[in-house]
Amino acid sequence: MPEIIETLLAAPPGFRGAQVGRFLWQLDEQRRRLTADTRGLTPGALAWQPAPGMNSIGMLLAHIAWAENHLVQVGMEGKATSDTRAVLGIEEDGLPLAPEAPPWPALDGRDLATFDDLLARSRAYTRGVALGLTDGDLEDQVVRTRPDGVRRVFNKGWVLYHLLEHEAGHHAQINLLRHLQRARPGSA
Repeated sequence: MPEIIETLLAAPPGFRGAQVGRFLWQLDEQRRRLTADTRGLTPGALAWQPAPGMNSIGMLLAHIAWAENHLVQVGMEGKATSDTRAVLGIEEDGLPLAPEAPPWPALDGRDLATFDDLLARSRAYTRGVALGLTDGDLEDQVVRTRPDGVRRVFNKGWVLYHLLEHEAGHHAQINLLRHLQRARPGSA
């Protein structure tokens, strides 16, 4: 009898909404893959820039954590401003860098455990908020006025989607940086 391989997307238990749970499962799967792809990176590899003004892997990892926490606080909880310092210990992520700038100094010399911790704290916060959401809550609209006066309207479902696409995009960027590091003359 041939072997059966099942690949199923199922809502994890504990969520009030199955769709919310599926979003978190997808976010967690993306994070698992990102984490696997960054194992063994040294502080030097985390801080390396292909050229001044370009992101380092460490900056991107901190940005993923910071942006997730900011978006959950503002987009899911409806806070006027986020307080990422209370959750992550950092108020900003250093992005975008100015042209010709070195990596963000606040991350200089940090090891992989530092970035893993930022990502874990951000996801724990996201999970705590998501556990209380119903699938109907995903339709709730949030209206934000940007500093330039433009009003932006989105719903909580879009925030979860954007968290997923945001992390996946930066994960690809991180993998490209890893390839560029290995392609440098003299790299092993």
